[in-house]
Amino acid sequence: DVQLQASGGGLVRAGGSLRLSCAAYGFSFDDYAIGWFRQAPGKEHEGVSCISLTDGSTYYQGSVKGRFTASRDVAKKVVYLQMDSLKPEDSAVYYCARGYKRERSACYGLEYWGEGTLVTVSS
Repeated sequence: DVQLQASGGGLVRAGGSLRLSCAAYGFSFDDYAIGWFRQAPGKEHEGVSCISLTDGSTYYQGSVKGRFTASRDVAKKVVYLQMDSLKPEDSAVYYCARGYKRERSACYGLEYWGEGTLVTVSS
């Protein structure tokens, strides 16, 4: 069965860093992409980043560009989201999901979602 497990959330002060992990089970890394998404209380669900598992190409939503970095470890089948210079507005539940990615695009065709991990950034 396809499973995604997100972890690494926590409480951090503004300006700090966290690294989220998304462990993938039950499928080959070839031909897929992993997207990171977040939802804050009372706000819309939004895409944060997308990384191709095939070639590691990435896409970032505007507000996180230059602060967040997605990467993958093919051998471990884990995708990471390094979050630096965190701001209180980054506070949300973060999810990872499996989908597809075209060049210079966000993830699409999201089929499987992991449980979320809570990120809280204090001011």
